[in-house]
Amino acid sequence: MASSDPGDDSLYPIAVLIDELRNEDVQLRLNSIKKLSTIALALGVERTRTELIHFLTDTIYDEDEVLLALAEQLGNFTPLVGGPEHVHCLLPPLESLATVEETVVRDKAVDSLRNIAAQHSQADLENHFVPLVKRLAGGDWFTSRTSACGLFACCYPRVSTNVKAELRQHFRNLCGDDTPMVRRAAAGKLGEFAKAVEPEYLKSDLIPLFTVLAQDEQCLLQDSVRLLAVEACVSIASLLPSEDTEQLVMPTLRQAAEDKSWRVRYMVADKFTELQKAVGPEITKNDLVPAFQSLLKDCEAEVRAAAAHKIKDFCQNLSADVRENIIMTNILPCVKDLVADANQHVKSALASVIMGLSPILGKDNTIEHLLPLFLSQLKDECPEVRLNIISNLDCVNEVIGIKQLSQSLLPAIVELAEDTKWRVRLAIIEYMPLLAGQLGVEFFDEKLNSLCMTWLVDHVYAIREAATLNLKKLVEKFGMDWAQQTVIPKVVHMSRDPNYLHRMTCLFCINQLLQLLADTVGSELTTKLLLPTVIGMGQDPVANVRFNVAKTLQKLSPLLDQSTIQNLVKPLLEKLKADSDLDVQFFAAEALDVIVLKRKGEKTK
Repeated sequence: MASSDPGDDSLYPIAVLIDELRNEDVQLRLNSIKKLSTIALALGVERTRTELIHFLTDTIYDEDEVLLALAEQLGNFTPLVGGPEHVHCLLPPLESLATVEETVVRDKAVDSLRNIAAQHSQADLENHFVPLVKRLAGGDWFTSRTSACGLFACCYPRVSTNVKAELRQHFRNLCGDDTPMVRRAAAGKLGEFAKAVEPEYLKSDLIPLFTVLAQDEQCLLQDSVRLLAVEACVSIASLLPSEDTEQLVMPTLRQAAEDKSWRVRYMVADKFTELQKAVGPEITKNDLVPAFQSLLKDCEAEVRAAAAHKIKDFCQNLSADVRENIIMTNILPCVKDLVADANQHVKSALASVIMGLSPILGKDNTIEHLLPLFLSQLKDECPEVRLNIISNLDCVNEVIGIKQLSQSLLPAIVELAEDTKWRVRLAIIEYMPLLAGQLGVEFFDEKLNSLCMTWLVDHVYAIREAATLNLKKLVEKFGMDWAQQTVIPKVVHMSRDPNYLHRMTCLFCINQLLQLLADTVGSELTTKLLLPTVIGMGQDPVANVRFNVAKTLQKLSPLLDQSTIQNLVKPLLEKLKADSDLDVQFFAAEALDVIVLKRKGEKTK
């Protein structure tokens, strides 16, 4: 009996796995799959190969999330089955997973198959992996054929010439498959496979397939095949010499840029700079420039936006000897039209890159041609457009200098900052810290500081609140020395303003600055700078101001020493606790309680 115990114990992990995988609870089954590596270690490599993998292969039927976890686990199972010489035993369960209906499971199974393909020897590739690829490629269901498309490139370079010919034929069959989903998968992997095949077969076998896929019109889903063929165009063009690219690829690319489906044109626009680098400067000048103009003028806003995003990179990648002429003659007229585009996404896309044209075109062209466009976008009704312009002012500043910038764009910013619509003013406030960082402290103090202080006394509460936050961000950017010289004196002066709303804003500013003061200047300067102002406002005739004094003192107390609290803070809070206004009483009592608790805690320590 004793002699059988070890055998019984060794069966225990697989028995537990079987029980858990048959459990009705999906989460339990999922957890069991995620522990497969632990179970495999307990079983050992031989029993993992002969029992565990066989069991998993025979029982692949479960919820998608369980199958997804299994596909992911098996991709890392090579050491657990005995290393590369036994890795082929993982192929049967992954082959089954590569045929299931759920796309994410199939994709993960293909990823794992690609991962373990690299661990096969050449002999094992031809004896085990390639037959799997052929079975999937010839499967009855489209699911297996779509999975097969992703496996050609990973095994092709390491097999014999005859097997390579067979793989190319199978891939050719998939590209001409009756099912659009299979052709779409083949089109998506065409570029990857093109990098793996020999140059002579690229021209004789794959480019004809590329041409056919790029003109696919066999079903309602036709554009999904053609748009994926555009991606392959980048890979194929980068592999061919210029004359072959012109002859074999460019006719198809020209058609794609004018395709009747906007999604195909969008894909061309999205991949345009990659195509530009792949085809080289001469083809770019002769073919891509007109195509880019066409995309910038496209009837669909999504296409125009995608092309607009590429303007800066496209112009940078142009050959230096023709760059300025092409931009001024071909690109800039399109840019001027896009500035006034009816779609805000197009204008926003343009605004995110248009400032980058300044270093390319130089000072004179920027001042004459680009500044009016920047000015127009700076006044655009769309906040995102304005933000994108302000975010990139440093590009223009480096080219034309701060003086020219202040004469041209800053008046527009100031005009917006004083707009009668409070939401416009609010938008400019939110951009101010960013703008301050672009301009520097000296220029900011000269041109914009007074504007920021004016917002603190705006008649709209939302503006005053945003202005206090803005003040804190400016202090974070410029430092506490700047705050002591520029900000704090003006904030303190507001404590004597006739308007009680402005006096309350003074307290709000102090609250925002408290943490910064604590981090930088210490309790001594806090006591000298701010505490006298807050104490003086404790006598304010308006109850709203007085209870905000109590709240501010509560926040100030952690920054003060005990003698200051006992001599200045507590007496005022005691007085406010006896105030005629109930709100003032409440907040004063709360502040006193916090201070007392804090002191008790310090004594306990």
